[in-house]
Amino acid sequence: MDKPVDKPVDKAVEKDVDEAVETATDRVEFETMLLSRHSHLHAPRTRVGAGGLDRSAYVLLTRIRMHGPMSIGQLTDAFGLDASTLNRQTAAMLRSGVVERIADPDGGIARKFRITEEGERRLEADRSFNIGGLERIMEHWPAEDVIRFADFLERFNRDIERLEGRPWPRA
Repeated sequence: MDKPVDKPVDKAVEKDVDEAVETATDRVEFETMLLSRHSHLHAPRTRVGAGGLDRSAYVLLTRIRMHGPMSIGQLTDAFGLDASTLNRQTAAMLRSGVVERIADPDGGIARKFRITEEGERRLEADRSFNIGGLERIMEHWPAEDVIRFADFLERFNRDIERLEGRPWPRA
């Protein structure tokens, strides 16, 4: 049986591939910057004055909804933020009535934050607003493109979570 023969590497082709990847990475950086700029089209902070949640409350409530009641320590581990930042954010959430402090249901010492009915209502209202905005943005996309885009975003986020060591719970 013949051994496979290694083809000589065409340095020009290798350089073109490297430049294409660099260009694609440059485009990803640029497009993610723009995405954050355009988030007003679907993000909750556009609704803050109208009873919507600010970005930190939206993200924290989403995590607590998926995980169940969480302590400051668990939130620190989940987000990689210091306790003082989370204390400020959760204090604002307590004042607005979207979370409440409860005894640890598992009998632990630390008190935990649980979403209130008001928090559930506001989180769902913001999610509906966000989804509606995304539907308007992608209304002319074929369904297959929306699915592929969602798959790529999930892959992108999972790789970030892998590098940070902080996986996000998914349904």
